[in-house]
Amino acid sequence: MAGTLPDWLGWWSSADYDVARTLLQRGFGALYVLAFWGALRQFRPLLGEHGIAPVPRFVARTSWRDGPSLFRLRGLRYSDRLLVAVAWCGMLLGASVVVGLPQAGPWWVPALVFLVLWWLYLSLVNVGQTFYAFGWETLLCEAGFLVAFLGSDAVGPPLLMIFAVRWLLFRLELGAGLIKWRGDTAWRDLTALDYHHETQPLPGPFSWHAHHLPRWWHRFEVAGTHVTQLLVPWLLLLPQPFPSVAALAFVLTQGWLVITGNFAWLNWATIVLALGVVDDGTWAWLGGLVGMPDAGAAASAGAARAAAPEPAAPLAFVVVVSAVALLLLVLSVRPALNLASRHQRMNASFEPFRLVNAYGAFGSITRHRDEITVEGTLAEEPGPDEWVEYVFQGKPGPVDRRPPQVAPYHLRLDWLMWFLPLGHSALWFTVLLRRLLEADPSVLRLLGHDPFDGRPPRAVRAVLHRYRYTTPEERRRTGDWWVRERLHLAVDPVRLPDE
Repeated sequence: MAGTLPDWLGWWSSADYDVARTLLQRGFGALYVLAFWGALRQFRPLLGEHGIAPVPRFVARTSWRDGPSLFRLRGLRYSDRLLVAVAWCGMLLGASVVVGLPQAGPWWVPALVFLVLWWLYLSLVNVGQTFYAFGWETLLCEAGFLVAFLGSDAVGPPLLMIFAVRWLLFRLELGAGLIKWRGDTAWRDLTALDYHHETQPLPGPFSWHAHHLPRWWHRFEVAGTHVTQLLVPWLLLLPQPFPSVAALAFVLTQGWLVITGNFAWLNWATIVLALGVVDDGTWAWLGGLVGMPDAGAAASAGAARAAAPEPAAPLAFVVVVSAVALLLLVLSVRPALNLASRHQRMNASFEPFRLVNAYGAFGSITRHRDEITVEGTLAEEPGPDEWVEYVFQGKPGPVDRRPPQVAPYHLRLDWLMWFLPLGHSALWFTVLLRRLLEADPSVLRLLGHDPFDGRPPRAVRAVLHRYRYTTPEERRRTGDWWVRERLHLAVDPVRLPDE
């Protein structure tokens, strides 16, 4: 196993994807840092020992088969202290990849680092319940596992893993396109973006502007989405330069989504994956196209590197990567069949380790924006004007507040608040209201503004409002970004039991 690659397997690795490997490793290293930072800040109030949906209770009523996790191992049962250790370990390992430390060693060093990152984050996702039930959580797990086997600077990038990255990107984009086409007539009649910029979960600072673009532009956006997600992914299955062309199309469309919305790290992860299928020759060509001074030298160097014989990879590396590729091939059967199914599943895992998954987004479009606002009062017998609103960090609240830019950071509580008016389970919301009545400091830190400055209110309630963007004329006249109409009480006033 300490030998080297036989000559007849010289195709196995390639010098054409050095830049791609660097971008994949460092890009996902950075995303892991961000994800673990989010866990450090949000996991304990949401899922900790005294959280809204405590992990110990969840683990007690579920099994290893339901979701393998570090927190299910004997002697390592969940504690908030262990969570902090996991989050810091994940951030430090991710940061080491960003600066290139593991990549400077043998092939197995970055493999070990990324496998630890994958296992630690999988451990969070598999006990994170509804607060971690998002497609980009699974995407980060799958991508981290793939990137683990790209090797270090001491070996050429294995083509099998480059093909695995293409396959992931193919499922990600085509799955999103198919779920839209199958799921809602608004995508088929090109009207989806008449609503989406206004009704998406967390609008961004430029979403209002995107919503007020001409209708013909919205039709163009939807048509472009169909082309990019239904047709362009097939270029990934062809030889270069077609995958590089597809990648550039994905980067452009994902960049527009970054500007017009807040989808956590989904768009950034897709961009990193897309850049990871671009070969070095294309990078050199792009450098010349934008007039970089060293573009000619880069192109010559890339050509020379591609023409030079690649140093033989260690046989152990070849065996490990080939075994992983075979495993991924077997696990790809169900996700592939899912793409062809009329009952396509969106953001689904077919095995508990989340190695090959199904993806998709916005299979249905909401036509109106209904929001739950939470209010509290210090009055014993409050009148209509004695209720004050809690302001969340990202979700719409006060009508004069411009939607903030929060992505690629993921505001889990704000996202779940968007699902509430759509009829999703609200068990966690009942607990949230109790935590507000108790003025729980850790929960209050998840909000943008506590109107009571840490004092416990006498009662809280939830009100359903309908929101819409102001028109350009209304915005000029009032300065507001939203207009909202009170519909009805969603939850009657709630008090602590001893009151």
